Amino acid sequence: MPTRLRKVRKLRGSRTHGWGRKGQHRKSGSRGGFGRAGLHKHKWSWVLRYEPTYFGKKGFRSPNPKVEKSINVGDLEELVKRMELPKEEGKVLATLDIAKLGYEKLLGGGRLSIPLLVKAPKATELAMAKVAEAGGKVVVTAKDE
Repeated sequence: MPTRLRKVRKLRGSRTHGWGRKGQHRKSGSRGGFGRAGLHKHKWSWVLRYEPTYFGKKGFRSPNPKVEKSINVGDLEELVKRMELPKEEGKVLATLDIAKLGYEKLLGGGRLSIPLLVKAPKATELAMAKVAEAGGKVVVTAKDE
């Protein structure tokens, strides 16, 4: 809309622009309060339309979550490299106790090219097969529950 056609151009000479003399359309009362005021009261329909997830919580957070920390077979080789163990061809290179490193389960992701003796509280069938294929062995230390 062009500026010259706006209603305010015709009301420029007046003091109140047609809203009376006691401050209508002036302060925060006309907009229902400053900022987030009234979101639980008179602006509730606005909340439902424009920000429906603003209030409340969703889901359940366990007070003491049990997260099982696991490691893949492919990451074992990197652990051995960091430990800087001597390399001997054809022999079991190292004994890794992953429980001491903070892991609870050995998973079968990735590849292993060096023979290792791995002690783990839990291990999957695929992980045990991959370690055996590389010439190593997995010893499961924890009993199944």
